[in-house]
Amino acid sequence: MSVHRSPQAPPRGVPPESVPRPVARPGRTAVISAAAGVLLAVLWSFELVDSVIGDTVADTLLGHDAKGTAITGTAAGLLFAFVSGFAGTFTACNIAMAASVGPMSQAGAAGQRHGVRSLLRPVAWLTVGMLAVSATYGALGVLLGERLPQLSTDTVGGMPVRLIQSSVVFGLIGLALTYLGLAALGLLPDVFARRPVARVVVMGALVGGFLVGRPYPLFNKLFHWAVDTGNPAYGALAFALQSLGNVLIVAALFAVLILASRGRFLAWMASPRRAATVTGALLVALGVFTVVYWDLRVPAIFGVGWFPTMPYN
Repeated sequence: MSVHRSPQAPPRGVPPESVPRPVARPGRTAVISAAAGVLLAVLWSFELVDSVIGDTVADTLLGHDAKGTAITGTAAGLLFAFVSGFAGTFTACNIAMAASVGPMSQAGAAGQRHGVRSLLRPVAWLTVGMLAVSATYGALGVLLGERLPQLSTDTVGGMPVRLIQSSVVFGLIGLALTYLGLAALGLLPDVFARRPVARVVVMGALVGGFLVGRPYPLFNKLFHWAVDTGNPAYGALAFALQSLGNVLIVAALFAVLILASRGRFLAWMASPRRAATVTGALLVALGVFTVVYWDLRVPAIFGVGWFPTMPYN
């Protein structure tokens, strides 16, 4: 499938090379990316990423059993927030943040800056969007407390209420990511076509929104601690630190790509067609994964529908 558009003169102040151009065979790119997302959902092992990787990392960094040891004191709670966020980097409720590499690279290339500034600017905008959502939810979470489905121990039709919230929230986020990806490929209207910074801020907001549905046990423990403090400021700070831990590895990867290539990676991404292809493919693949995993695979575990499994998962 090809998309053909007549060339347009760029708006005043916008360099011609930054004007989006059609992606070669966007339909094929979208289909391959979506198939990769479905395959990832089938192959995914939550036992590996949650327990083997996540718990091991948290236990090592904290120096004790992260799940079994009570959080005592504000400093311990805030440290636990950051460490558990870092440990949960590769969980199914956070892996989609890897798609932010595409929009950040696109924004860095469009900024016409090099070196450290080209690195810091996209990361800063991602952080702005992310913290705006995660800190707000942390404060509201403390105020609402046990009234939130996310902290409930009830079940509906055999499925935990907190996982129903997860399915709804991650389903919506996955659809948003998929839309952004299809728009970047030129298959849907793209409101961020000439707004690469706005795309990064929105991507950050979606990453911050992961906390709204996250069922990760270490995050659940943090959430209960924040509610027990009764202080919305602690909730906001704890959730902000959780989000910062979530994106640390991706930010570091982005830094390595820029610094190790001495800026050549951003120069490579300066091609509008190449930037759109990379950004769109990542967003579609991880957006589809998020929808399929949380709205098909997770409910199937509790007898709602069917989803294929592997011998190890």
